[in-house]
Amino acid sequence: MLRLSKRVQQLSPSPTLAITAKAKALKQEGYDVIGLGAGEPDFNTPDHILKAAKEAMDAGHTKYTASGGIPELKQAIIRKLERDNRLSYQPNQIIVTVGAKHALYNLFQVILDEGDEVIIPAPYWVSYIEQVKLAGGVPVVIEGEEDRQFKITPSQLEKAITERTRAVLINSPSNPTGMLYTKEELQALGKVCVQHDILIVSDEIYEHLIYDDVQHVSIASLGPEFYDRTVIINGVSKTYSMTGWRIGFAAGPAEIIKAMTDLSSHSTSNPTSIAQYAAIAALTGTHEPVEKMKEAFKKRRDYVIQRINSIPGFACQTPPGAFYAFINIREALNNSNGKYSTPDEWAAALLEKELVAVVPGSGFGSNNHIRISYATSMEQLEKAFDRIERFVKQG
Repeated sequence: MLRLSKRVQQLSPSPTLAITAKAKALKQEGYDVIGLGAGEPDFNTPDHILKAAKEAMDAGHTKYTASGGIPELKQAIIRKLERDNRLSYQPNQIIVTVGAKHALYNLFQVILDEGDEVIIPAPYWVSYIEQVKLAGGVPVVIEGEEDRQFKITPSQLEKAITERTRAVLINSPSNPTGMLYTKEELQALGKVCVQHDILIVSDEIYEHLIYDDVQHVSIASLGPEFYDRTVIINGVSKTYSMTGWRIGFAAGPAEIIKAMTDLSSHSTSNPTSIAQYAAIAALTGTHEPVEKMKEAFKKRRDYVIQRINSIPGFACQTPPGAFYAFINIREALNNSNGKYSTPDEWAAALLEKELVAVVPGSGFGSNNHIRISYATSMEQLEKAFDRIERFVKQG
């Protein structure tokens, strides 16, 4: 009676859970814990979006909606894709989901059969691997080398493709590294996908959180041969500080979007009606709050990278996007006189001794790194890095 399904039993527990649970327990006991693991902006949702949600409630928009999203939001997404990405879609090519994570989950469920392979560059966001496994698929991991900004090459992609390869996943800007692919790099990878007739899954959730003189490029915009085989995954969570509202979307071939919508009709029914109206305001309203948030993130990033690279045994490239720093601590581990051999051990000790919570890189496919988020106040970042530096220097 109590037997769990095989697909659930094969899921790997997140390596961050133990540290997250311990950090929360310490906070509840009154300790001054600084958390650098949050994958969400620390700013509140902008006022005009909050106002739109209230107006939606007052107008009675509190009922079921179409499974794939209300027409008004689909039109707002279509206009956004045309404005920001120079892409043209029809409503039947758009699905609104309960967050971008739900869009990815539905996509893998409808494109994968047992044993089908999805190529995933490492470092990767932790849920990619597990979602592919839940759909009966096989994650095929390619390591993006650090000296290439963690980005994979066409040659690596070519070598990883087999007769079971169904899709390749591209996340640009990346969680956890913050790196992004150039137009030329995307074209080269896309040509391999076209040649082997495989689907491109383009996770673009951090597209507006870029701080340097570089531009986000959607691979679907680089030609009809790429457009026809790309599913874009995006949402309002990161750009508009709406993580809790749970509105994501996918854009791609109509037959895939229809299958994803049919699946939603038997699972979530529909994204929250009020959140959908709030998302319209996010996509069509002023971007001034976004620009202010980006300005703050850039200042924090610059401070964090300077502090990281001044700590003995730490190394980190400057990430142009997202709000993470993926720190190579291998030298610090080697200099710990055998105290710590893995980022997991190191992170656990940092939390215990200095009350700073970071995410070990094992969850992202690396045994040499930790990930920190700079989506917290400068004051907290300064305190955190004072503690981290003290911890490292004490060995």
